[in-house]
Amino acid sequence: MSADPVDLLVVGGGINGVGIARDAAGRGLSVVLCEKDDLAQGTSSRSGKLVHGGLRYLEYYKFRLVREALIEREVLLRAAPHIIWPLRFVLPHSRQQRPVWMISLGLTLYDHLGGRRLLPKSRRLDLSDELAGKALKSEFRRGFEYSDCWVDDARLVVLNALDAAARHARILTRTALITARREGGVWQAELRDETGAITRVSASAIVNAAGPWVEDVLRHNAGLNAAHRVRLVKGSHIVVPKFWDGPQAYLFQNDDRRVIFVNPYQGDLCLIGTTDIPYGGDADGVTASEDEISYLLEAVNRYCVRQLARADVIHSFSGVRPLFDDNAEDPTAVTRDYVFELNDVDGTLPILSVFGGKITTFRKLSEHALEKLRPYFRNMSGPWTARAVLPGGDIAAADVNAFAACLRRDYAVLPPDVIDHYARLYGTRARFLLDGVRTTDDLGRHFGGALYQRESEFLQREEWALTADDILERRTKHGLRLTPEQRQTFKDWVSTMARTI
Repeated sequence: MSADPVDLLVVGGGINGVGIARDAAGRGLSVVLCEKDDLAQGTSSRSGKLVHGGLRYLEYYKFRLVREALIEREVLLRAAPHIIWPLRFVLPHSRQQRPVWMISLGLTLYDHLGGRRLLPKSRRLDLSDELAGKALKSEFRRGFEYSDCWVDDARLVVLNALDAAARHARILTRTALITARREGGVWQAELRDETGAITRVSASAIVNAAGPWVEDVLRHNAGLNAAHRVRLVKGSHIVVPKFWDGPQAYLFQNDDRRVIFVNPYQGDLCLIGTTDIPYGGDADGVTASEDEISYLLEAVNRYCVRQLARADVIHSFSGVRPLFDDNAEDPTAVTRDYVFELNDVDGTLPILSVFGGKITTFRKLSEHALEKLRPYFRNMSGPWTARAVLPGGDIAAADVNAFAACLRRDYAVLPPDVIDHYARLYGTRARFLLDGVRTTDDLGRHFGGALYQRESEFLQREEWALTADDILERRTKHGLRLTPEQRQTFKDWVSTMARTI
């Protein structure tokens, strides 16, 4: 790497890190981002897959946070309609939990607090007359319906990284920050990739967006004390076959005042989550415990006619949320807001650390981070991301179904499910992926489900994918459709390809 200093070194390839890198690069700053693992390998691929205002946060009077999230919900829906789309949630009323008046008031606020324009408003339901009520036990006859959005969280991270790279940011995956010290009027940082190779970067400023590791980076890598603390909360999800008719999702109130989301997932599957458990272990490699799986199954079984069993769980995952520690006793009540910690020397060489945040508000968080850094980069241009689409999101009228139909007509010789998959994951970039394809043979080796060699090579070439899990678990969800034998075959092929590169 050139010895010339860059403006900004961003540490962390989760949603906050790539969002800040993208925003900074678009304002004319030179940017390097390093991530010790794969993009979104930690918290940002293990969320509930929702862009939402946070209806339950109204109970804790987090009106500013909810308003910001509701506004961002529609900004992101416009920016990436291929990976973000509207979802209606059915909330059956339980007499043992929040009263009707409280829910009704909360939904009225939810409808108006963020200036909703694109999404339909909430409404009361008589579940005895609704399709959504057929999946529920007869005791739940009254309910509500409201809007939020689904998001492919890991792809949102990758799209931000792609846009940052298109604006000349350098994205270094599997490259960890080893040390960062202020020397000679710049930050001198030493990075090490998985082969052990050392890269040295000189930077005018550092953003520490390391998520669960934000304190470690500040203390151990930069040698500074942290004034704020991060509070780790473990959240787990399970995947089961979809067990109801209709496109709606459900929101169930549990006895402990938590809420459980039950969402359609990958067509014929269902995603159920999440738990909120204080966590003090290693944030790498965290998994859902049997107690958490039982908790989620019991919460759903309280409401639904179809009783789920442990054998119905075909997949589970868990993530550690790095929340800003506001000293709340209940993990559920810990704020999902974000806080910045800025450390500099006589108005120069800042390091900005990010505590907390959530996927929905990452773009606004990024804007706020750049405003914090504005005194150090006076020639930096202003905010720009509010009206900018993410790669592949430039779909006419944001109509993904019409775009997919057009793509199916243009590639009628290919399996429709494969085309629909490309349209959803890649948007208008699907035409780049399919350039030159005339027959199914042009897609190359078929590994099972909708996974073909051509897509894998595209992801390796264009999206920093190096391993089978990068492709099967994060860039796509093909792993849910492959047999263990097919997964191993694909893993062996990826390993062979990596050795030939």
